[in-house]
Amino acid sequence: MKISIFGLGYVGLTAAACITEQGHTVYGFDVSEAKVAQISAGLSPIKEPGVEEIIGRATKNGLLRVWSAVEDRVSECDMAIVCVGTPSGPDGAHNMSDIAEVSRQIAASIHAKIREAPLTVVYRSTFRPGTIEELIAPIFRSILGEDHLAVELVYNPEFLREAVAVHDYFHPPKIVVGTFDGGPNVRMDELHKGIEAPVFYTRYREAEFTKFVDNSFHALKVAYANEIGRACAHLGISAGAVHEIFVSDTKLNISPCYTRPGGPFGGSCLPKDVRALQYISSDVGAQMHVVDSLIRSNDAHKHFIFQQATKGLAPGSKVLMIGLAFKADSDDLRESPNVDLARKMLQAGFSLTVYDPSLRPGQLVGQNLGYAYSQLPSLSELLKPREFIEDNEFDVVVDANGAAASLNLKAKRLFKMHALA
Repeated sequence: MKISIFGLGYVGLTAAACITEQGHTVYGFDVSEAKVAQISAGLSPIKEPGVEEIIGRATKNGLLRVWSAVEDRVSECDMAIVCVGTPSGPDGAHNMSDIAEVSRQIAASIHAKIREAPLTVVYRSTFRPGTIEELIAPIFRSILGEDHLAVELVYNPEFLREAVAVHDYFHPPKIVVGTFDGGPNVRMDELHKGIEAPVFYTRYREAEFTKFVDNSFHALKVAYANEIGRACAHLGISAGAVHEIFVSDTKLNISPCYTRPGGPFGGSCLPKDVRALQYISSDVGAQMHVVDSLIRSNDAHKHFIFQQATKGLAPGSKVLMIGLAFKADSDDLRESPNVDLARKMLQAGFSLTVYDPSLRPGQLVGQNLGYAYSQLPSLSELLKPREFIEDNEFDVVVDANGAAASLNLKAKRLFKMHALA
């Protein structure tokens, strides 16, 4: 393919180099005349292992040519890849001026051109979800008018780490391709041919959000690890030994567990131990701000669940909660988020019924018994047998533990607490 790349910084130049290694011809564009001159001479304006060697070969073989002016060159291409910067503005939002300007230039360059197939315009710059639909697509429509189908827009985030970017290009952790309908794209498949990685086709917004999710999680991991390190230093503990033990657990710690959006955390361990770690860190002066935010974030999520479950309901509406313990096949009610939800339901004036076959109020003991009746004094009256719930109709069923599918229910709406993803 013949591919144009806009923006020859760390992302764009690495992509240009690696794409020529795949045998494609690349036209590069950058506003910096000095950068264009260097690349034309086979030199790299950035320090990135392997890039200059590839650029030298590509320019010598005629696979890489660069300019500062777009003119009509894009009209010759099968694909245009946008890698211009989106720096932070004063309010923290991305500055989208370069994205808008490059989009305008690409649209203008193919205006009134007759193409056998649409130009595939691929965005790799990081920007807010909704940008393609709300900013970029309107630019193309305004310039091309009825000819806007001469382009197909794609969002394809990059996952390159500086200093190992060439390796990461050919060995990415994943390939994410955002299209209008979430369907495959022939040219993107050709671009990624020979690269072994899981491929995810999705709609624009999910693809646009991917880098935010990844980068903020990476930042979270670094901040959390450093908080643990500070606590270890204050307590005379080997942070290295703790880390070795932590990462050895690939069943729960370094794994997909606990990362799927769903219900809040609860039970007898997580809330208690988070609060205890907060106290320890404060006591020794470790200042663990990430850990300090966990309970507040969880409380916010509890309220979000309540709002979602009761959306559109009037006081007096009949609500059925399936599952009261903090997880299925357990009778542990201690700090169960489902107990909190039930209490909110009652306080809001809803007519609440609870079904949890694992609960036997007369068999609750100790702290479990005390917590249950201190939070829900009417627990015994709320709990109903299977026959009762299957013989009655409800305005909404809140499936807190995934058991609703096994029941014969009559309800106007079903809310699955653990299916927010």
